[in-house]
Amino acid sequence: MIEDTERAQRRPAQWNERYSAGSAEAEHEEFQRLAHGIMQVQTTVRKRVSSHGVPHPTQRAFHAKATLAVDDAELRFNDDLPADLQMGFAQPGAAYRTIVRFSNAAGSGEPDFAPDLRGIALRIQVDDSTSHDLLATNFPVSHARNARQFVEFAKATAGGSVSRILGLARLAGMFGIRETARMVRNVTTARRQLVSSVATQTYWSRGALTWGPELAVRYLLRPAARAPQGPKPSKTDPSYLSTEAARRLDQGDIRFELCIQRYVNEQATPIEDTAVEWKERHSPAEPVAILTIRQTDITSPDAQARAAAIDSLAFNPWNTTDDFRPLGNLNRARKAAYDASAAYRGQTRWQTETPVRNVVLGRLARAAFSLVNRRVPWYRLPVRTAVLNLDGFRGVLRARNLIDTEPHEAPPRARPVPPPIPEDVRAARTANGRYNDLSAPAMGAVGATFGRNLKPDYRPDLFDVPNPVTVSQQLLTREHFLPARSLNLIAAAWIQFQVHDWVNHARHPLGVRDIEVPLPQGMTWSNTPDGAPETTMRIAGNEALSVDADGTERLFANAASHWWDGSEVYGSDADKLKELREGPKIRLSDDGYLPTDVRGMELTGFNESWWLGLSTLHTLFAREHNVVCDELRAHYKGWSDDRVFNTARLIVSALIAKIHTVEWTPAILATQPIDLGLKANWNGPPSNDWLTKLGIWLMDVHANVGIPATTPDHHGVPFSLTEDFVTVYRLHPLIPDDYRFANHQTGELLYTRTFPDITETHADDELRSLGLDNTVYSLGIAHPGAITLNNYPRSLRNFVREGEHIDLAVVDIARTRRRGVPRYNDFRTGLHKPRLQHWEQLSEDPDVVRRIREVYRSIDEVDTMIGLFAETPPEGFGFSDTAFRIFILMASRRIQSDRFLTADFRPEIYSPLGMDWVQQNNMTSVILRHCPDLAALLPRGQSAFAPWRMAAPQKVER
Repeated sequence: MIEDTERAQRRPAQWNERYSAGSAEAEHEEFQRLAHGIMQVQTTVRKRVSSHGVPHPTQRAFHAKATLAVDDAELRFNDDLPADLQMGFAQPGAAYRTIVRFSNAAGSGEPDFAPDLRGIALRIQVDDSTSHDLLATNFPVSHARNARQFVEFAKATAGGSVSRILGLARLAGMFGIRETARMVRNVTTARRQLVSSVATQTYWSRGALTWGPELAVRYLLRPAARAPQGPKPSKTDPSYLSTEAARRLDQGDIRFELCIQRYVNEQATPIEDTAVEWKERHSPAEPVAILTIRQTDITSPDAQARAAAIDSLAFNPWNTTDDFRPLGNLNRARKAAYDASAAYRGQTRWQTETPVRNVVLGRLARAAFSLVNRRVPWYRLPVRTAVLNLDGFRGVLRARNLIDTEPHEAPPRARPVPPPIPEDVRAARTANGRYNDLSAPAMGAVGATFGRNLKPDYRPDLFDVPNPVTVSQQLLTREHFLPARSLNLIAAAWIQFQVHDWVNHARHPLGVRDIEVPLPQGMTWSNTPDGAPETTMRIAGNEALSVDADGTERLFANAASHWWDGSEVYGSDADKLKELREGPKIRLSDDGYLPTDVRGMELTGFNESWWLGLSTLHTLFAREHNVVCDELRAHYKGWSDDRVFNTARLIVSALIAKIHTVEWTPAILATQPIDLGLKANWNGPPSNDWLTKLGIWLMDVHANVGIPATTPDHHGVPFSLTEDFVTVYRLHPLIPDDYRFANHQTGELLYTRTFPDITETHADDELRSLGLDNTVYSLGIAHPGAITLNNYPRSLRNFVREGEHIDLAVVDIARTRRRGVPRYNDFRTGLHKPRLQHWEQLSEDPDVVRRIREVYRSIDEVDTMIGLFAETPPEGFGFSDTAFRIFILMASRRIQSDRFLTADFRPEIYSPLGMDWVQQNNMTSVILRHCPDLAALLPRGQSAFAPWRMAAPQKVER
């Protein structure tokens, strides 16, 4: 009985955590916004302390100035450590090397005699993979009850005096006058303390942590017995605390006791409310360890260098183990907030400072254009007005149509100290896309999930309604070829070339998680070339990251990187890259063509869905890479093979992005506002058009100078390409079924081919037979198909890929439905277009409307791809205005989020030669560099994607 009573007395009090936003997931989203707020504080402080136009470097949001920093202190646990505290690294007599940093709490380097809190940060190094960061300040309680109060108070008080008055007024509106007064009073009291030495202060943690699976504790560090007081605080020495610490350590050690206070109950020792002090009458401080900072000369050059290294560290209470996990809202927010602050300080994460004029006028302009567009669509407005309309609408899309699908920690988890960023990734793209965002290495890399522009709509009951085969037969089948006469066939090959860089849904082998589409009555289909006819069309299913109990697949990863990194040329993994390289160059055969594998397929970064047009572009840009390598080698003779290769890849990838932005897109969307707007995306507004320049300056901080001259901006959502983006790039009608190849010198017809004749292993044979010049010329004088209904290539509705018999039109419909992309009417309303109420609103062509009505039961069931193809596009457009809305959002996002197309698009990374190469070249110059005899055939005053001049047939003299 006595033993049971003692055991009950030792049993820890039960504690729990409560998520402020109702769930860990919702709280995670709140923390991301608060992290952004911390970076705003850093920006405000940087502006405040900058002087005479000289920018001040970004510092820590708090505790910017160190007063003492050593890396060889020791934390030793007491020999008589109670049994219930013996957990993890906390063992009797265990001693660990510890990094210690004392600091003033301000976010700027204020003098030590300025009123302020003081802090201490410890990094207890247990072994090579395990550390524990402890952070504390010399006041027993936080002014903020939770993370939101903390961040909002910091934002309110970060600026100058006028800004602070306005900020405090805003706080009163948010939290009430009483709470605001309490926070101000708390901070004022804490800062009034006269501190003569960092060694004589007691430092309290601002929140609780676990101590094993059952205990919850707060900790404090207090001076060991008989610590002598320091001299009277100096009012003349701005670093008197550092001076005093140096004198003290010159005479002997500095020692602190590490103590813990145990959780008692929610009233006396709350977990979530950090504004409540854990008083010692409720929870006495129990000594558990001694921190010893050994006698040393901290003024020596070596000690100063080590202190500088400590100053660059990023302390975070989540750098620990599960046994010592931080608790409470403020602590949970610290992981995201401290990581953001450290990344911003280290220039691995950026924050766009949007001018007030852009915020105010942009909001007004968006409201005005919203009213105008109810009566007049943007493409019928005057050119300059249309450009500003599109810019304003892009702002709306950024705010409402970026949905993050990547799984995140919720709640946060303990972790080892994050490893340093490898130096070799700072100036080079990686094979798999990692480290483009240095603060979030996995963002946009191979395996990252596809995001969303619209809330997904999974409707298993309609997966086969109407039957995708019927849709393919009735609405997509090419009855006769409808050409797009404003483009050439290079443009069709180009977009497939780009899509293969951007997106790749990994597929299961046929027979594993197949999509099974029932065939219309009386129809059979052989799912493999040598298979027996079946009554079901089986389609290889995509590999899903998340599958519901009913089999619905909800989340998919990209097997390519999401970045604009030329992965179709260079591959998406290190092994592929190694296979393709020969020194710094891309491996080519002696006659300048891509080598082939044992199957006869050309070796390149991505060679699926392969045909002659792709073979041509891959060959062109492999040659372009090698020419760039030669130029770099000639200019920078001491460079290694890896540096030459990596720099050439940067240059070629950026050139591809520029070609797509300022040449291909204006070619397929041939209107003046698009041409003007996209060129502003890359170069900024034209200097000779002051009215457009003024309008963009008033509305858009990025386009005002051109996106490559700015810093990365993810607009609040981690970068990824989206399932909706994939859907609008289903542009297979561009591909003809029949091809004509001619001699570029004489115009003579060489031969004709069907699409199957120039696909897969046949592509290389045809390219070598024709020669690059004749092939490029033949593509240049031919037209692609128009992106419309009943123009889907016959060849793609009946072909074999990797042993799978495919109707690609059925595949496009079936997979889009299963990926949860909303049907057309929901798709367009999600992009802020009016909902269709009548069938006749689908198209201006009555015959198109009639055909669609015969297939679908309701206008709300029309597939997105069918609706996009049915739309009457704006004049000059190659595809629909609804699809264009996804484009204007994602086209600039692919540049704006990419470090190598913004902050690191600079001579130090690309080389001066590389910057000039990107600036001075275009698709025409690439073609002419490798096919100089085609010069006279290219179109004058237009891009290389416009129809070329046909060579005049030569007369034969008799």
